[in-house]
Amino acid sequence: MIKPKLIQQFVVEPGATVNLKNFVTDWTATDNAQELGKDVIKERANEILAESRKQLDAAQELLYASDTNSVLLIFQAMDAAGKDGTIRHVMSGVNPQGCQVYSFKKPSTEELDHNFLWRYMKALPERGRIGIFNRSYYEDVLVVKVHPEWLGPGMPANPDDKFWEKRYEDINNFEKHLDRNGTLVLKFFLHVSKGEQKRRFLERLNKPDKNWKFSEADMAEREHWKDYQKAFEEALSATSTKRAPWHVIPADRKYVARALVADIVTTAIQGMGLKYPKVSADKMAKLEAARARLEKKEPAEAGEAPVS
Repeated sequence: MIKPKLIQQFVVEPGATVNLKNFVTDWTATDNAQELGKDVIKERANEILAESRKQLDAAQELLYASDTNSVLLIFQAMDAAGKDGTIRHVMSGVNPQGCQVYSFKKPSTEELDHNFLWRYMKALPERGRIGIFNRSYYEDVLVVKVHPEWLGPGMPANPDDKFWEKRYEDINNFEKHLDRNGTLVLKFFLHVSKGEQKRRFLERLNKPDKNWKFSEADMAEREHWKDYQKAFEEALSATSTKRAPWHVIPADRKYVARALVADIVTTAIQGMGLKYPKVSADKMAKLEAARARLEKKEPAEAGEAPVS
């Protein structure tokens, strides 16, 4: 597993003012990483991912069996940062019955007629499950901050700073409520560079089997890159709390991002102190009786060879 000291460099400290330029997008380009070499890092990252998958499978089973807590994973990023791939690779070993993924698109008319958190509340994971939000209520302080005209009916045409501060406050209170009620909230911002986004867009355009991934809207939003970076910085600064801190994950190298997320998720669930349900004395007596009956030698059914 990854050392906690290394993981800590990706955590936004509560109360800190975030400047995304201070967070690397390609961890393999750092001085310490360059000493190891990219091939060594990639091999080690794949080993960490594989080991984390095994441990996450066991941790998820314990979460499901205990039925006392839930986990909510939130993924936010610019387009082509690798959210889908990260979710797929990290969660591939988890029992589908204990995991649910929601990708939130443009809100419907009904959703816009409710408060901005309403549609997300309905999708929260129940006890014993891991819920994954591929984009989340943070879109309501990100994309609509860049495009306030998308806020919907009844909203101010030109929202001021106080409007956004209240939304940040609502989000913090919401996550505080989730924490108090047994939901562990883990938040990941996949931090990709503009140059790497360009490379991935071109790959989608140049490879026929990836053409379906490209949208004209992706290019339109790329024109607002600086505005989005500012919106992310402000959101991360205002909503990284002790209960639910943000992790800024370097995403230019997909294998690095996947290994980091897998390790953080696994370690966090293992640290929840979950235990398998205790069996009462009465229940234990019934289990012993059932065991005795099953272990007792029984006569073979007609046409069935006796079991030795």
